[in-house]
Amino acid sequence: MPRLASLILAALLLAALPGSRLTAQETPESLLLKATEARREAQDLALRAAAAFDRRGGDHFVAGRIKESVADFDMAVKLDPKREPWHWRRGISYYYAGEFEKGKKQFEGYQTVDSSDVENATWRYLCMARLSGVAEASKAILKIGDDRRVPMRQIYDLYAGKLKPEDVLKAATAGKPPPPALNMRLFYAHLYLGLYYEAAGREKLARKHLYKAADDHRIGHYMWDVAHVHANILRAKEKKK
Repeated sequence: MPRLASLILAALLLAALPGSRLTAQETPESLLLKATEARREAQDLALRAAAAFDRRGGDHFVAGRIKESVADFDMAVKLDPKREPWHWRRGISYYYAGEFEKGKKQFEGYQTVDSSDVENATWRYLCMARLSGVAEASKAILKIGDDRRVPMRQIYDLYAGKLKPEDVLKAATAGKPPPPALNMRLFYAHLYLGLYYEAAGREKLARKHLYKAADDHRIGHYMWDVAHVHANILRAKEKKK
């Protein structure tokens, strides 16, 4: 932390000046030790504060307070820069805040730590679609490795322009999975179909799939919160019409 480092240096320089009076227990070495300990404590407090801001950022998002979510996630990353490439939730908050360029960069950063996540590629696509259209987003979609979750590969190929929406739903129900697995598959299928249609400007189909994801296929994951927030936004817009 630059300010703390400056204070440490100032204390050591002051101690070294002619006429500086140190107590019997104080030496330049003892002052350096104290300053180092203070630095470690300050860093620990910063990491704890980052975790607290991060938690509150997630709570803000779930409650539909998007701008507050962005502000807290930004502060968490500022206090603990190591969080930055991993922070896909901040990318999603950027998307809903309309900060599409920042969202795009966030998902590109996540690609450097996990190159096998189809969802990361789709959210970057969604940000790019807002900036330069779906054709360019599809053409420049991130290259993704082996995401074995069903139907993620089909979702990826849909966004890449290689499959049709019906192929995603067909893959989600294939093989007669047990009810919990089927519910999860259908949640992701409807969520990303809804987002896909919304990016293409097909609002009626977007609402159909996003409502189905949020209302009929609840799962215990942050992505269900995303679907729920999105559905609430859509319903609020419908009420205004």
